[in-house]
Amino acid sequence: MQDVSNYNQELIDRISPIMEKLFKGNSLYVVRLNKMEMLEMLVELFGQLTPEEMTAIPDNELTRRITKLLTLEAVSGTLNDLTPEQIKIFDEAVEGASR
Repeated sequence: MQDVSNYNQELIDRISPIMEKLFKGNSLYVVRLNKMEMLEMLVELFGQLTPEEMTAIPDNELTRRITKLLTLEAVSGTLNDLTPEQIKIFDEAVEGASR
């Protein structure tokens, strides 16, 4: 059990600075995301990798993956916030684009 908590701490130590930098540079993340929830989600997600697999991911690649995940999380609820009029405009724009 100790190994799991040590690995989780290693993940936190590696992911946290990347998240701090990304949150500083992106107001969308600050407005839309809970930093602690995102850290927990990322630690759980990357915790599925073995320590060796995680170590093999270079920092720039890890940053790229975390950026994609945070952006997906930040944008995923956006449509829920639209008014009925905005949804109609969105639907028309998507329909027009698919023709």
